[in-house]
Amino acid sequence: MMVLPNGATININYHEPRRIIKLPLDLSLLSEAERKARIEKRKPKQKIRIEDDVEDTFNANKYLKYMKKK
Repeated sequence: MMVLPNGATININYHEPRRIIKLPLDLSLLSEAERKARIEKRKPKQKIRIEDDVEDTFNANKYLKYMKKK
């Protein structure tokens, strides 16, 4: 089954077994806003880096009095 950009479908014989073949959309037929939106979707997405600055002020010696000796 081949799907045209307008949504119409055609049953065809293809050299590789596939279920659905979708033809690319002709960007020249789209409006300027739709064209920009499609081009933005094609660009790779940037990975967001999250940097955690954790201040470690833990002092184990402060809690030694709570430890039980065996």
